[in-house]
Amino acid sequence: MKEEVLKTAKDMLRKGLVEGTAGNISARMPDGSICITPSSVDYEAMTLEDICVIDVDGEQLEGERGASSEKLLHTAIYKAFDDVQSVIHSHPVYATMFAIARKPIPPCIDEFSIYVGGEVPVTEYAQSGTQNVGDNAVAVLANRGAALLANHGMVAVGPSPAKVLHITALVERSAKIVWGATALGEIHQLPEKVNQDFANIYTGYMRTAP
Repeated sequence: MKEEVLKTAKDMLRKGLVEGTAGNISARMPDGSICITPSSVDYEAMTLEDICVIDVDGEQLEGERGASSEKLLHTAIYKAFDDVQSVIHSHPVYATMFAIARKPIPPCIDEFSIYVGGEVPVTEYAQSGTQNVGDNAVAVLANRGAALLANHGMVAVGPSPAKVLHITALVERSAKIVWGATALGEIHQLPEKVNQDFANIYTGYMRTAP
């Protein structure tokens, strides 16, 4: 699992979803502990030895470096949702534009609702690194694969780091498409029944599908 977290962290950087040391990735271990990327380590230079292990209260169990400064976001989500096995917090450009404008990303594309569950909501604002960031994310993630963190970025959840990275990239791509379509004129969301049918696929299968 540590290897998967490390690989996904490097893939996240390669896909342009973060810069430098921003963002963080975690995964639930078989014993219930959480492996998570360290604080302030560049993804290009990050090694397996840098990955930290914490418990669900955020106490560090393994690692020479300190765990991510957003560990409370991760632990809040794991405590709230037994079905979540991985969490990614990222700062993709277009999704973060929506987070700053505090506008949800609407469901306009079929695969978006299938993989995310419908509209990506915006949380209430909370200062980075605080428990409130996690609590605000939990409030909107019960039936969604991702949420926008007001004035900050986004968080995505799912069954594995690779799957959550796919969700993160899909939300960013959809945010870019919606932003561009808005510039062309009025956007049209999926019909409500279609969106609900796809949302049912997400909650019934995609949330936990490996």
